[in-house]
Amino acid sequence: MTLSGYLSEHWGLLIILTAIGLVLQSDIQLERRIIYKISFTTAMLFMYSVACYTETYLGEQKTYSVLRPILCAVNYSLVTFILVSAIMIMYPQHKKYLLIPAALNAALCFISIPTGIVFSISQDNHFSRGTLGYLTYFIDGLYLFYLIVNLFSNNKAEKEDFNLMIFMALTSVLCLIMPLFMAETAHHWFIITIAIDILAYYIFLLQQFTKRDSLTKLLNRKSYYTDSEKYIENITAIVAMDMDGLKDINDSNGHIAGDTALKALADCFSEAADKEQRVYRIGGDEFAILCIGSNEEGVKALVERMKKNISETEYSCSVGYAVQDGNSSIDELYHKADTMLYAEKKLYYAKKDSIRNEKQ
Repeated sequence: MTLSGYLSEHWGLLIILTAIGLVLQSDIQLERRIIYKISFTTAMLFMYSVACYTETYLGEQKTYSVLRPILCAVNYSLVTFILVSAIMIMYPQHKKYLLIPAALNAALCFISIPTGIVFSISQDNHFSRGTLGYLTYFIDGLYLFYLIVNLFSNNKAEKEDFNLMIFMALTSVLCLIMPLFMAETAHHWFIITIAIDILAYYIFLLQQFTKRDSLTKLLNRKSYYTDSEKYIENITAIVAMDMDGLKDINDSNGHIAGDTALKALADCFSEAADKEQRVYRIGGDEFAILCIGSNEEGVKALVERMKKNISETEYSCSVGYAVQDGNSSIDELYHKADTMLYAEKKLYYAKKDSIRNEKQ
């Protein structure tokens, strides 16, 4: 057991973990809690690699070492904590009760050192499974099932984002299955795969800052133009939205109140939109939705859902839409939707002026 032997086995992992650490140190985009979670997970991956290397070396010796069962318990515990930590990076809003199965697994693994309930190491240094020998795999399977269920239940995820999540879930499942057939080498696959998944997810998070509006978290103007070209053959309608009275809110209550209003409207649009109806903030109080495959009835239903959501707030928004007739360009569609929008906005301000005049 030497440092050169460890480096030979885990050089790729160390390079990835070091790279993650360096970019996290200079990151100015992600929330601190996400950075801490990623840092903690990478630290566990490093600990797991060291523990695995040491335990493997001890397992190759002819004489029994009291350190080996301790390292086995550490390894079984770390695998589960690494998985649940990865889930909590992807879904930070989920509660910490997710840690309970991992804590239970760790407790039983360490109890197994004297009892052999999960595993045991004989005096001739032979490893064998106990009554609960597949406990860790079962709990890890539950975590992966939980992850996959959440992935498929996320109807708002964009297709390109969804593909990455599926990739991460599948690679994690393979990491769980392979040790059952290739126990001697599969732990190396696990740590390098999870490290790559974390790095890929970190890149994914950074991409969100380039494609989403920082205030409302909707797709931004740049994404609107990119998607207009990318889905040009599939866009069947455009919906245009413009908030009513934002200047009055800013002048009366300040820009923080205006930001609150914009975020509230963005939530109304996002909640109303289906998976193939992509919502964008394209200006200060201007929003748009590209409908991919929606027919006119679907577009009208979307507009009704948005108006219903907005009616439950204290704010107002004018809406217009245009459906593809087979000959219109994206710009022509948007112009038609914008024309309908401003006709509705004109009525809003005419009604507002009428109420003001009556009060005078």
